[in-house]
Amino acid sequence: MFNEIEIDVLKKRVYAANIKLYKYKLAIHTWGNVSGITKDRKYVIIKPSGVSYEEMKYSDMVVADLDNNVVDSKLKPSSDLPTHTLLYKTSDTIQGIVHTHSPYGVAWAQSGKNIPCLGTTHADNFYGSIPCARELNDQEINNNYEHNTGLVIIEKFKKENLKYTSTPGCLVKNHGPFTWSSKSPEDAVDIALTLEEIAKMAAYTLSINQNTKEISQSLKDCHYNRKHGKNSYYGQEKNADKNSEQKNKD
Repeated sequence: MFNEIEIDVLKKRVYAANIKLYKYKLAIHTWGNVSGITKDRKYVIIKPSGVSYEEMKYSDMVVADLDNNVVDSKLKPSSDLPTHTLLYKTSDTIQGIVHTHSPYGVAWAQSGKNIPCLGTTHADNFYGSIPCARELNDQEINNNYEHNTGLVIIEKFKKENLKYTSTPGCLVKNHGPFTWSSKSPEDAVDIALTLEEIAKMAAYTLSINQNTKEISQSLKDCHYNRKHGKNSYYGQEKNADKNSEQKNKD
């Protein structure tokens, strides 16, 4: 049915990512969840529903298919599974997804506002404002709520012509943040932490000067592209150590 070795390794990674979420204080009690997807994109592994982080074991991670059917677990998956699977089906670049109820992210979501790009810290990580999807209507809430949560995120990205790679997160009005990564579940958690810090900085900035405007497009382009663009130059070269060793030998 599936590669048991790959599933076991991914369970451990998703478990570690969920613990990381807890250690970062982006989730308390049983709030929040992290998921990852297999290489063949047939199975998702996600935190079990309502299980505390202190009691959770890696073997508790739930394996489900992309139609939300549990295929390997005695526990129920996170109730947000349908949101995760819909996003995985929508963008094949996504390798890990996180949902939190982090305070500043939720505050922006409850206000129904995009988080504006007010400085270079924001632009280093998100290309432009972090969007806030609309609130769900009564019909959407009462029928397939979690699936419809994914749909309003997708709707927002289509409407604003956003890319899942350069905008790796979205708020849902009255709910909270979702983030994702094209690298791994662990990286999706780091992006969730980044979103929370950016949300905090924006809240502080606007409390000092409510007339603060977004930075220029040139500065957004400069900071985003130097880390993520085609000709990015931030950080060290992947083979820098090897090249250095070779030069020393020559």
